[in-house]
This record gives sequence, structure tokens and C-alpha cells, in this order.
Amino acid sequence: CLWCYTNNTCIDYPVRSILPSSLCSFSNARWGVCWINFEALIIAIAVVAGLILVSIAVCCCYCCYCRRRSRSRPDEEEERLARKREEQRLQSLQR
Repeated sequence: CLWCYTNNTCIDYPVRSILPSSLCSFSNARWGVCWINFEALIIAIAVVAGLILVSIAVCCCYCCYCRRRSRSRPDEEEERLARKREEQRLQSLQR
């Protein structure tokens, strides 16, 4: 049911069109029950969907950054250990 405050009628929701702007303006349309403003519902759904997408993007970027960072650390540690071994070898040869 699509309740329209302009003419106080309950209209069957038009299934063929996603947004029923031709029947009633968004600010005067109520969806399902009378207290759910259609315009606010669309905005709320868009905000929630946007937050979910941003959260997924942040998680993906964070995971990629952590993986790259964790992969680069062992290489640096291995190089440092190799340098220490080389220095110890050179010191043992000099003695």
C-alpha cells in the first residue's frame, strides 16, 4: 500500500515502477504503514548501503595494507640478519 497525504488515499503500490513519483510526490508518500515517509526511507536505505560499501572498501584496503606490510617485514629482517652474519664472518676472518 502506498499512502498519499495529498489526496488521503491508499493506492496499490505500482510494481512495474520502482519509484512511484508519478502517483504521489515523495514528501507526501508513505510506504506500508502511515509513519514511514517514502523519501526518508529512500535516503536511509542509500545511507546504509553507502556505509556498507565504504566499510567493505576500508576493510579491503586495510587488509591489503597489512598483508603488504607483513610481507615486507620478514624481508627486511632477513636482510638485517644476513648483514650481521656477514659482519661476524668478516670480523672472524680479521682475527
